[in-house]
Amino acid sequence: MTEIVLNAAGLRCGYDERDVLRGVDLSLPRGGFFGVIGPNGSGKSTLIKALTGLLPLRQGAITLSGRPMVEYPARELARWMAVVPQISAPVFAFTVREIVEMGRHPHLKRFASLGAEDHQAVDEALALTDLTTLQHRTVDQLSGGEYQRVTIARALAQHPKVMLLDEPTAHLDIGHQVEIFELLGRLNEEQGMTVLCILHDLNLAAEYCRHLLLFSEGRVYIEGTPTEVLTEDQLMAVYGTLVRVQANPYSGQPVVLINKGCRAEESNE
Repeated sequence: MTEIVLNAAGLRCGYDERDVLRGVDLSLPRGGFFGVIGPNGSGKSTLIKALTGLLPLRQGAITLSGRPMVEYPARELARWMAVVPQISAPVFAFTVREIVEMGRHPHLKRFASLGAEDHQAVDEALALTDLTTLQHRTVDQLSGGEYQRVTIARALAQHPKVMLLDEPTAHLDIGHQVEIFELLGRLNEEQGMTVLCILHDLNLAAEYCRHLLLFSEGRVYIEGTPTEVLTEDQLMAVYGTLVRVQANPYSGQPVVLINKGCRAEESNE
């Protein structure tokens, strides 16, 4: 039986008096690669905040490896779960290595310095993300794709079992998008890391995620394989835009094509 590493049941939370998530259920098996898709405002980023404890729950519960997440001290939780936020410009000109070393803090005792095991973990994270030759460069000298690899390397240095990513390829060109998802795919397959990734690009989701959750108005509208989720009727119902879904001639996965300037309701006129 497949182990469920992260389970969420009946999540309800939001901001001020408004609920954004309205009864969300989610189960992530160990080694799964999940994509969360849906329109703006459907609750995708709020889900990440709820799963990491940044946003208090009004209702529902989250368990991590069968244990209520609220029972985990912050350092222990960080050893289980790593978060890669939306890409942003670096604030301070730390070196690449210094940024990645920050991922080891959950494993250190108070006021302790990095030891041999920590340096080895940093070296491995740099190698996995192809950053070894850039490790002494300051992050303000990097491209967007390189900097996003740094944030992933920092998360890898935590040695997490679960990685949550919020639009990791936003604002990146197609080459860097593929680069990031190829890396995530290798980590998932070779290390058995459980990955949950929020993304807007439906075609990237189809190519790299094995299981998709389509969000609409704070709920999971449907979940399943890319072929089960990315259908014309379901996408038109959620996004309100007329689309055509075809098979990618290279991979066989769904490819979503838009009909320029046509809303879903126009197709019925």
